[in-house]
Amino acid sequence: MAALSSINDNPVHGSGWVIAWGVFLVVAGVLALLMPAVAALATALFFGWLLILGGGFEIAYAIQTRARRGFAWKLISGLLSLVLGLAVLAVPMVGVASLALLVGSFLLLGGVARSVLAFHIRPMPHWGWILFDGLLSIALAILIILGWPQSSLAFIGLLTGFTLIFNGVWRIALGRAAQK
Repeated sequence: MAALSSINDNPVHGSGWVIAWGVFLVVAGVLALLMPAVAALATALFFGWLLILGGGFEIAYAIQTRARRGFAWKLISGLLSLVLGLAVLAVPMVGVASLALLVGSFLLLGGVARSVLAFHIRPMPHWGWILFDGLLSIALAILIILGWPQSSLAFIGLLTGFTLIFNGVWRIALGRAAQK
């Protein structure tokens, strides 16, 4: 609680940086929407580097804890992450297509789960919103899967752009609210 009260004591501290970061994210998001292919490629390359770094850390951890159980599995997991990251960097368009398929699968499974949840809580007020969310997610997943892999570039680029814009907008709103 002490940390929370200290944040409230000086709400303006750092809010300018939060707003500046939000503006940067909105500008980057607009650029991503204007150039979805570049945004999709940048997203795939970023994802590839994350896999490489994560794989490197997993390998280092496996070596550091080699005397403990599971050394081989930790090492294999790290090597697979590292190799997958290198593959994404080597053939980024395949990485973009894979990301689109992954997001489509996530939307499909999440949509089915939310639709089932909606019917389980049906007597509750506003259960229809959960059903709407589930059906919308399923519809988006079907569109992604039907257009895959041709639409992957546009889909990942637009998704990146909208995500950056919405992240920027809430940061700007949060920073402005802190200044009041």
